Amino acid sequence: MIDIFEVAQYIEQQGPNTKIYIGGDSHRFLKEGRWFAEYTMVVVVHKDAKHGCKIFGENSVEPDYDSVKNKPRLRLMNEVYKIADLYLELNDIIGDRPIEIHLDINAKEEAGSSCVVQQAVGYIRGVCHVVPMTKPRAFAASCAADRAKELKLAV
Repeated sequence: MIDIFEVAQYIEQQGPNTKIYIGGDSHRFLKEGRWFAEYTMVVVVHKDAKHGCKIFGENSVEPDYDSVKNKPRLRLMNEVYKIADLYLELNDIIGDRPIEIHLDINAKEEAGSSCVVQQAVGYIRGVCHVVPMTKPRAFAASCAADRAKELKLAV
């Protein structure tokens, strides 16, 4: 679990131009004959939007019940729900600082994640009141979450 208190303390020590990015990534894997999904959530705090950043992250593993591997609707929407929950936990802390939500979803029709792009974007807009970024502009999901996954943060 991302330590919200630790993230809050860090954000409060930064200037008002500090930019916050929230993103996530997931992948499916088979273990002992059952499918699981590993979810990685990150909060990227970009100091004054120009002085480097600090990444807070977490990994969690849950059963995956998607029946169609190349159209991972359930797993991707679970990822979106987790990102929205993280945003809602941080909303009061962020205050007026700029924020972006990054989804590891590609709108290109040939991408498997395109099956949920409208649903995912609509959910984030409705719940968080933020227009999310999708691939290729979603670096917090594509790059930062991938890096956090490699580091195995808080599994």
